[in-house]
Amino acid sequence: MTPPDSLIILSALLLDLSIGDPRWLPHPVVAIGHLISWLDRWLRRGWLNERLAGILLLLIVVTCSAGITWILLQSLTIILPFAGWIAVILVSSTCLAARSLHQESDRVASALLAGDLPLARRYLSYIVGRDTDQLEEPEIWRAVVETVAENTSDGIIAPLFWLTIGGPVAAMAYKAVSTLDSMVGYKNRRYLQMGWASARMDDLLNYIPARLSALLLVFAAPLAGCSASAAARITLRDRLKHPSPNSGHPEAAAAGALGVQLGGAASYSGNLSWKEYIGDSLQPLDERAYRSMIRLMYISTLLMAAGCMLAAFFLRGFNVPFI
Repeated sequence: MTPPDSLIILSALLLDLSIGDPRWLPHPVVAIGHLISWLDRWLRRGWLNERLAGILLLLIVVTCSAGITWILLQSLTIILPFAGWIAVILVSSTCLAARSLHQESDRVASALLAGDLPLARRYLSYIVGRDTDQLEEPEIWRAVVETVAENTSDGIIAPLFWLTIGGPVAAMAYKAVSTLDSMVGYKNRRYLQMGWASARMDDLLNYIPARLSALLLVFAAPLAGCSASAAARITLRDRLKHPSPNSGHPEAAAAGALGVQLGGAASYSGNLSWKEYIGDSLQPLDERAYRSMIRLMYISTLLMAAGCMLAAFFLRGFNVPFI
């Protein structure tokens, strides 16, 4: 008998929270990244124009990611149901990033608290797209809070949403699109056309999760010792100030809850970029703001998981396959 969907969601989340993404363990996103890099080079050699090549890149990567996941899980379930169940949990867990987001951001915070600014800049460069080599401490704290807020949506809430909608196959398809966006979804000379389809698909798949994330952060605020009213007020006021159609929602909710101001100047590949300010500068961007952001992230994750488990239970019941 197929285990309940709710149990799989819970097990995948607990596995992610307990072990995260160990560096020694092969990760599907790494394989997806290699496929994207190879296809990027290969498709550029052909006769296709860049926008058409980018659409083909999106289709191939998502089809391969979802297709291989389905074949693997379906085959294991047919051959040995228990092994298939374990594989579903493992694959689902790899789509979540709560523990790794905490670990990677905490490396930056620890380096800052130790007074090692060069090390903090280096660790920060692993988790953000902006240039970090000239950033001072306040700017580093801002970047860390922004990336935790944004990735609460992209790396946790959205995968849980798609996991609930369509199981690990849908969650892996989402991760493929998210990885594409992080690798080719840039508005620079190389990827403006090639990454257009991936960036638009990422916007589409994150539309609902981003807004859910803002709502969850508002509900999480009082549980994390923050202000729910300020989180709601700033979300309504500033959610559309971000150049991304989605990122501004969780960032505005986080900024309001923390009483900090996000946005401002940032450099990308040597080009200075300016983002409108989000939130009010009532509190400094420092260790306190970062620790509160981590609490908000975890509480939002638990609230989302609870909602997903209830939805899975009532919408599917106990005996419908989750693959």
